Amino acid sequence: MNQAWQWLTRPANWHGSEGIPIRVLEHLAYTGIAFGLAAAIALPLGVIIGHTGRGAFAVISLGNFGRALPTLGLLVFAYVLVTSSVDWVIPLVILAIPPILVNAYEGVLGVDPDLKDAARGMGMTGRQVLTRVEIPVALPLIMLGLRIAAIQVVATATIAAYIGLGGLGRYIIDGLANNDYAEVAGGAIVVVVLALLVQAALLILQRFTVSPGLRGQARSS
Repeated sequence: MNQAWQWLTRPANWHGSEGIPIRVLEHLAYTGIAFGLAAAIALPLGVIIGHTGRGAFAVISLGNFGRALPTLGLLVFAYVLVTSSVDWVIPLVILAIPPILVNAYEGVLGVDPDLKDAARGMGMTGRQVLTRVEIPVALPLIMLGLRIAAIQVVATATIAAYIGLGGLGRYIIDGLANNDYAEVAGGAIVVVVLALLVQAALLILQRFTVSPGLRGQARSS
């Protein structure tokens, strides 16, 4: 730990194109792109399936598939086969989709039927029931899925360095190659801190988006 602290406090590691601030920005770029694409795909799909009740088997199967997914193998496989410089993001997107999809689906599906019946009795259309009742009530689980996916992507994006990309994973891969375990430990600490900051940011977002009466549900989840 002392060696890691010395590495982290070394001024040279905070400047230049390979300094910690640049690596953090690269890591956030990888994470943001993958997380954004996964959310754009999985959120509406999970909400629609939870609302209609159709496609539940596919959601459950995808969730189980995501838990068993060998991320490193998928990343290397994509690197070997693809030709575009942006295709490295595909494995991270695939990794992030299952928790977002499953939690959005379960959140909407689990809304109390009495609430939905009452909304329909007030003359709401199916779309209004979805947007005004089901999604607000499901937000704690939806936000939980987003947090899980974000942490997974932040942690797994370190593997991008394995195929020659940047980000915080460079410190771990290069440190192992050079037997510089202070660099490895220091890089790992920065990844953990970044993951905690992302988690904190999403918790703050949840505080502003989830109704106070539902926050207990989010904490218990």
